[in-house]
Amino acid sequence: MSGLEAAWYRGAAWLWLLRPIEFLFRLLAAVRRGAYGRGLIRAYRSERPVVIVGNITVGGTGKTPVVIALVEALKERGLRPGVISRGYGATAHIATFPHRVSAASDAADCGDEPLLIQRRTGVPVVVSPRRAEAAKILLASGDVDVVLSDDGLQHYALARDLEIVVIDGQRGLGNGFCLPAGPLREPASRLRSVDRVIYRGGDKPDASVTYLPECWINVRTGEARPLDAFAETRDAVAIAGIGQPGQFFATLDGLSISAERRTFPDHHAYTQVDFTGLENRTILMTEKDAVKCASLAEPGVGEDAWYLRIDAVLPSSLIERVVEIAQR
Repeated sequence: MSGLEAAWYRGAAWLWLLRPIEFLFRLLAAVRRGAYGRGLIRAYRSERPVVIVGNITVGGTGKTPVVIALVEALKERGLRPGVISRGYGATAHIATFPHRVSAASDAADCGDEPLLIQRRTGVPVVVSPRRAEAAKILLASGDVDVVLSDDGLQHYALARDLEIVVIDGQRGLGNGFCLPAGPLREPASRLRSVDRVIYRGGDKPDASVTYLPECWINVRTGEARPLDAFAETRDAVAIAGIGQPGQFFATLDGLSISAERRTFPDHHAYTQVDFTGLENRTILMTEKDAVKCASLAEPGVGEDAWYLRIDAVLPSSLIERVVEIAQR
């Protein structure tokens, strides 16, 4: 967690000095949203329903596993979902948008989360900073019944039929201020206009999402091992380049896994240098990290590198609502 982010969540007094800038941020956000809401700026209306899975805070809240869970639920009902994304983590001077993601794509081309979604679910995924453009490309194939947007709550250029917001139940909304004085992308009052709010680690079954570790998967070979496979390992290294690495490490603690911990920035582009000296050690990582490390999985590193597969469990009422929207 960066120093500024830590200040947001501990309520540092000096952040009040940023309130004038925050006021300007709020004003601009309100003007922009109002312009789209009143039709002064025209939003693209997809021919198929659009479901947004987003948040109002900066940083990871666990949206991508929610998108994956919704994709799987829709597929089980015989529907054909597709996913669009901004493509955070794509390398600016390499990536070309829009990018239709395939299993052979590289995270540098499309971002780590879209690549994770495509490899995990096999559904069509298109990435572009202009999500309306991504939606058009996605629908051009004719194989999509409903568009799921991984993030994009504030991307009003794309009209939506359902808005789902994911909030970290522990961190909440921080100090309640908008950027840069706090973590909010929009004022907390925005939550009153969305369709559903679900909390990571919440205590209300109909408004909570639970993340359940399933098994360990070898980064190189795809071999699966049970959750307790590394409980007795004494020379493991756990790496995490995600928004909240502490959550991954806490999961390891819950699995009685003792490992050296190394953190990297969110969407970190791994290189062999990051694994120097780890050739003969067990490496444990998140699935989001693994999609960027598969190409680095060479003998001595990849043979004993594993990622934790995690599934999101959603309220049944939320799934039914998304299915209802998709069947329109």
